[in-house]
Amino acid sequence: MSGLPKSARFPLFILMLNLFIALLGQGMVIPILPEYLKEFNAAGAAAGYLIAAFGTAQFIFSPIGGQLSDRWGRKSMIISGLFLTVIADLLFALSTTLPLLYIARFIGGIGIGLMVPANMAYVADITTPETRAKGMGYLGASINLGMVLGPGLGGLIAEFGIRVPYFFAGGLGLVATLLSLYMPETLPKEKRKPASALVRREPIRNQILNSFRTPYFRYLLLILIMTFGLMNYETVYALFVEQKYGFDATKISIIITVGAVIGIIVQIWLLDILIKKLGEMKLIRLSLLMTAVALLLMIIKFNLIYLLAVSALFFAFNAFLRPTVSTLIANSAGDRQGYAAGLNTTYSSIGNIIGPLFAGLLFDKHIHIPYIVGALILGLALVLTMQKTNHVKEQVISYD
Repeated sequence: MSGLPKSARFPLFILMLNLFIALLGQGMVIPILPEYLKEFNAAGAAAGYLIAAFGTAQFIFSPIGGQLSDRWGRKSMIISGLFLTVIADLLFALSTTLPLLYIARFIGGIGIGLMVPANMAYVADITTPETRAKGMGYLGASINLGMVLGPGLGGLIAEFGIRVPYFFAGGLGLVATLLSLYMPETLPKEKRKPASALVRREPIRNQILNSFRTPYFRYLLLILIMTFGLMNYETVYALFVEQKYGFDATKISIIITVGAVIGIIVQIWLLDILIKKLGEMKLIRLSLLMTAVALLLMIIKFNLIYLLAVSALFFAFNAFLRPTVSTLIANSAGDRQGYAAGLNTTYSSIGNIIGPLFAGLLFDKHIHIPYIVGALILGLALVLTMQKTNHVKEQVISYD
């Protein structure tokens, strides 16, 4: 964590650990999902609905979590959200019907919806505009680590029983919740929003409509589009690889784990360097282009080495997107970091809802269609950023 103030390093480490553990449980779903869904006589569409339930809860509760962190402080929201993910993991492990799985995922989405905006606002509190990209990069790395190492760990632990990974994730989540008690609060009471402001909180629909007028709306739109593309990749990935290559959960876990390690390495070691060399928007354009190319390359069948290479390409450039765009949002948000972080997570949640729904339904039509559609969506985002280059530069200059 070089380049960050010493006072920010310990709390940032705890934040990273929290997000890693919370997303670990969600990532464990991926490699064992085909086998797990067989117990419920379900397939691609059900996988989409299952992941969409998580995204729906995030969508509803992210604005609430962001504003509550402005009212009650970051720490309380982080602890509350993390504890809900523990409940979700345990319920997922104990579920015997498909509706209970949906409920478990929904509770997990509530937890992430409460804690992620608070985490992002916490990072904005303890960093400066100069070090914020690095701080967001570390946070993004922990999210990616949990989401993509979760499948690898889940595949290995599933050898002891298909439900064991979720008990394991719940136990880790409880440890992280206890560790969070030692984090300092970063939002002084005198800077918190009054209770009257919370009572007058806008409905989600109005918040989204009002977000159109924020200086960082374009970045929120990018968050939505790139999340949609990611969900097209992840939702049906295990089902896709199983049907196309006949790989089992262990091989699927290896592929995702290798991609995860590469994504984490490039995010920690290269993100700050590339931002300084290329600038945020050029890096975003390059990443959108390469992730779209990777999605299209997925539909070509060769062998395990090829699949590893394409997956690594996708994870590497996807790792640059979220922290870079999140940094632009944070730098444009002024003193409303919690509110902006809530909108960030809300737009991500919309992608988490429509992405899995489309991916699951399209997969049942043909296994290649989700990847083609995802590539087209990411390509569209590239065109939009190219059209608005000058406008984006003006915003960045005026808010730095």
